[in-house]
Amino acid sequence: MQKKDPYIFYFIDKYNIDELTNLEKNIDLIFRNYNKKLKIDEIKTIHKFCKIDNRNLYLSNNIKLALRLGLSGVYIPSFNKSINYASKYSLPNNFEIIGSAHNIKEIRIKQLQKCSKTFLSPIFKSKKNQKFLSTLKFNLMTISKNIDFIALGGINKNNYKKLRLTKIVGFAGISWIKKNGLRELRPFLKI
Repeated sequence: MQKKDPYIFYFIDKYNIDELTNLEKNIDLIFRNYNKKLKIDEIKTIHKFCKIDNRNLYLSNNIKLALRLGLSGVYIPSFNKSINYASKYSLPNNFEIIGSAHNIKEIRIKQLQKCSKTFLSPIFKSKKNQKFLSTLKFNLMTISKNIDFIALGGINKNNYKKLRLTKIVGFAGISWIKKNGLRELRPFLKI
């Protein structure tokens, strides 16, 4: 049986056409920028680019705007603990809620928030995160959970093959994907 390609997500905080055109076509985007006020025109420009490239765009922590702009979905960060986050909205069938977690308690919150995919991080050590899960702890945290998990944190060309040791449906990143757009590793990414 041939395995399907994994879901791949890339976090962006601004519209940069050079950066985005370097990405493989099947990489979905998550727009998150917690430092500046959201510019609706910028999000519309990114959405237009995604439509042309046939990729999904998720907006972080703003379900109302994501629905209004007709985006693919919303990304709920781990710090958003609101259980009824999406319950007051009538969601279209093709609208997806995804979220991130760092521990068992946050995984449970993402289940209650109706996330279809949960980013669990950090899986590997990085400059930003010296404290990480490792593949063993990652697997222990995801066992017997009826959720699709996405690996996040510290993934690079030296450790990405270890993702095969986990039960994930995809992975996400920033620096590694930004550096090479995954073009050089595409043949090896069946997980």
